[in-house]
Amino acid sequence: MKQTSITATEMIDTFLVLLIGVGPKLALVPFLKITAPLDQATKRQVTRKMLMVASEGALVLVLLGEVLRGLLHFTVGALSIAGGVILLVLAVTMVLGRPDASDDLLAAKDPLQLAYVPLGVPYLLNPVGIVGLVTISAEADSISVLAVEVAILAVVLLLDVVVFRWASRVNQTLNENRMLVIEKVFGFLIAAIAVQIMLDGLLSVGVISHLVH
Repeated sequence: MKQTSITATEMIDTFLVLLIGVGPKLALVPFLKITAPLDQATKRQVTRKMLMVASEGALVLVLLGEVLRGLLHFTVGALSIAGGVILLVLAVTMVLGRPDASDDLLAAKDPLQLAYVPLGVPYLLNPVGIVGLVTISAEADSISVLAVEVAILAVVLLLDVVVFRWASRVNQTLNENRMLVIEKVFGFLIAAIAVQIMLDGLLSVGVISHLVH
């Protein structure tokens, strides 16, 4: 449904979706693990690059998401299902993953490259954010609504700046076991979000007839 105005409730809903999709929740633990051995100057560079990549990607999606959706001929429901599947894979990796060769591979890579992938995308700008931003772009039918939603995105990105700058300073106080526990808990919660996104997508495309929240 196209929106020509936005209510306070819809603004709160948009903020919550973007907080999950472009906020620090999914990216924080990987960020702490990847930047733990780095010096402060490199940590600041990684933080800036990660935030820049996620911010630029988010702005492109919110401004041009509907154009891209039309060009590629997919529905928001199909995007929700795809986003949920990818998010579920990430969540399962967080919950069940074990230190292995992939950790050594990440450690061997240039930290500034890791700021692009996986930290910028798909951790900071994650599948929830991609689905949410394209949906916002598809449903906004006035400049005023789009402007409000871009402003909400800006607030979330500002929160990211605060959280990750703080995180880079307290990183040394978090030992490996503590970060592992946080990662497992977050992974389980994110898995539940992924399932919900897939259910919403199935409802949108008519595969299921109703959904109880």
